[in-house]
Amino acid sequence: MAEALAKIPVVEIDSEGTFKYILLTVKVKDGDGHKDIVRGTKSAEYHNHIFEKVNPAMEALGMECKCLGGGKIEHNSQEKKLRVFGESTAFGKADHSVSAEKLKSAFSDYEITWSDDKK
Repeated sequence: MAEALAKIPVVEIDSEGTFKYILLTVKVKDGDGHKDIVRGTKSAEYHNHIFEKVNPAMEALGMECKCLGGGKIEHNSQEKKLRVFGESTAFGKADHSVSAEKLKSAFSDYEITWSDDKK
């Protein structure tokens, strides 16, 4: 199961625009292994729509996940910038500093900033 956990991408977000995101912990069912992941998309009207898509996919891999909070990401691929901010009404505010670190692992050549501002 640790191999399955290792294969789960840390970050999956849209390639452009401003959109909702959630920070999740994924863990092996009945196991010790876990990791935090970031998921975000413009197609989600609400943060729980992202969770409703991710959760069954993780369960199919033998994982369970818990949402740690949410917010928004502004992705400017031309300027290679990501900005993390805002909060989720349903899940509360994610720890944006953790989310930013996860984004850095996938976008190492980007300028990544975060704030606790709502806009």
